[in-house]
Amino acid sequence: MFKLTSLNLNGIRSAAKKGVEAWLEKAKPDCICVQEIKAQAADVAGNFDTLAGLQGHFHYAEKKGYSGVGVYTRHTPSDVIVGFDGGEFDAEGRYVELRFDTPTQKLSIISSYFPSGSSGPERQEAKYRFLAAIYPHLIALQKERDFVLCGDINIAHTEADLKNWRGNKKNSGFLPEERAWMTQLTTQGGLIDVYRQLQPDTTDGCYTWWSNRGQAYANNVGWRLDYHLATPAIAATAKTEHIYKDEKFSDHAPITIQYDGLI
Repeated sequence: MFKLTSLNLNGIRSAAKKGVEAWLEKAKPDCICVQEIKAQAADVAGNFDTLAGLQGHFHYAEKKGYSGVGVYTRHTPSDVIVGFDGGEFDAEGRYVELRFDTPTQKLSIISSYFPSGSSGPERQEAKYRFLAAIYPHLIALQKERDFVLCGDINIAHTEADLKNWRGNKKNSGFLPEERAWMTQLTTQGGLIDVYRQLQPDTTDGCYTWWSNRGQAYANNVGWRLDYHLATPAIAATAKTEHIYKDEKFSDHAPITIQYDGLI
């Protein structure tokens, strides 16, 4: 079994202080995709190059203390692809792809951090531009290789994916246009929401993010924003899923899925 985890760290230095490495040593994933590392190469070098014996590969944002993604893995990739659009969003550090190619398989594991539009109309428009850019990229990639994209997608797809869906119909993360994008990706686009494949009916146990306002975490007023999105051949190998909530390393919870013989 291949254990693959995704976690938005909300700052790698902050998560480290909250014990994420000790948890990784116990959980023993084969690979963890991380988002929002909020660090630069100089901050990572000598401090977070590896975590719990896993080697890290990163895409840093140009802006300090902002965004950034990484993949920590036990296996040596055959190639590392940093960025996908060559422009606006590559500057924000939102995509790193590790390829594990063999004579019989072309496989990628991707860590991606989709923009949030909650800070205002300007960022919501940027989010729409990101969605418009990454969709054809993922469709084209799927024609070449199998992959699983792990990340903070910043979209709750259905009413089952957040507690207060009635009160969030006009809020970023649950807007009709965002939800329609997810529907298109998982229908015409052919990608599989692996958690939902394994847990089609789970509601309040599916959340991976909670606002820091009020008592959202204590009352489990959450959202499912963190996904494994896989090509059908990869999704077919998914066996078990787990969202870890016993400790809190950030405002997100780690989501782990075990795949049969992925690498």
